[in-house]
Order: sequence, then C-alpha cells, then structure tokens
Amino acid sequence: MKKLFYFLIFLPMVIWSQTNFENAEKLFELGKYEQAKTSFETLLKANPSDLKTIEYLGDIAGKDKSWDKAIMYYKRLKDIKPSEADYFYKYGGALGMKAKESNKFKALGMIDEVKESFLKAVTLNPKHIEARWALIELYLQLPGIIGGSESKAIKYSNELAQLSPVDGFLSRGHIDEYFKRYDSAEKQYKKAFALTKSKTAYQKLYNLYVYKMKNAEKAKQLKSS
Repeated sequence: MKKLFYFLIFLPMVIWSQTNFENAEKLFELGKYEQAKTSFETLLKANPSDLKTIEYLGDIAGKDKSWDKAIMYYKRLKDIKPSEADYFYKYGGALGMKAKESNKFKALGMIDEVKESFLKAVTLNPKHIEARWALIELYLQLPGIIGGSESKAIKYSNELAQLSPVDGFLSRGHIDEYFKRYDSAEKQYKKAFALTKSKTAYQKLYNLYVYKMKNAEKAKQLKSS
C-alpha cells in the first residue's frame, strides 16, 4: 500500500518532467533558443543533476557565444560523469573559444587545459572524430613557440583517415590549404568528394577554387558536374 501511495504521488511529477523536457527539446530543434533555455532552466531546478538538461543549456550558451556559461555547464557535466568523452570535447571547445576572444596573455593560460580536454576526449573514446578535428585546428592555429605543430596536425589527420577516410582527406586538405599549398589541397578535397559526393567536400573544393585559387573555370566545372 505504501509503495502504491508513493507511485501515485510521484507518477504525475515524472510525466510532467518528461513532457516539459520534450517540449524544451522541440523548441531547441526549432532554433527557439531563448524559449528552450527558460524551459530547461525550470527543469534543472527540479532535477539539478540531469545530464541532458545541463548539456542543452551548455549548447544554448555556446550558440549565444556566452562562453563562461557554456564552460560552467560543460564543467558540471564532466564533473558528474568524467567517463563521457563528449563532455570533455565540448568543455575544451568552449574554453578554446573563450581563449580566442581573450587577450593573448589570458589565452596562453588556457591553452594547456583546452589541449588536455581534447586529448582526454580521445582517450575516453578512441573513435572520437570531432576531438581530432579540434586538435588539428589547435595545432594549426597555435604559434610554434607555444606548441603549434604541422606534424602533430598531420598525426591526427592520419588517425582520422583510419576512422573515416573522408575525414582523413578533408583534414589533410584543410592542412594543405592552411599552409597555402592549394594544388595539394585540391587533390585531397577531390578525393573526399569522389568518395562520398558530400555537401561538405563539395563546398570545401568550391571555396578553394573561388576564394583561394581564383579559378572561376574550375569552380564552374565543379558546379556543373
């Protein structure tokens, strides 16, 4: 009887929570981030440790470029569940964006934690593609004196190639493009496009022709292919 009493008391609360979460999720998917944020904040008050609610709030903060809030939410996630690779990846990403927008002295103090977060994501999930992309970008953007390295970027590009051939070609093309080796970048992007005909590969190749190689004819041929 006592169990039935608790069941009847708490069942409406569970249904309320599920329904409100689904509504908040729909608002997020529709791009109504402010409304979704209000709904998720209400849900978080009722259940302060709900991982999905916290993650959505972090994602909304990221879309709003409120990096401090995003960092706070993602830190809470990795503290609650330190075995989840995505939480370290998102935390490192938000921290990296804050570093990018900070003065150079302040940014220097964040770089190691950004790098460690991405590396932790890869350790926790050896198949984590996004974390490797983030490491490639980090090693390309950093000056050599504080850890920037083309060889390290290539290392993670090679790892990507083992996990996803198209990401391997795209990442290697990105590295070549960054260093203005446009002919080599073109070859890599062509391989990626031939492999999947993906929109991403097409756009990378098209942008290379238009904005970097200034070759309108190749861009036109690609468009008509």
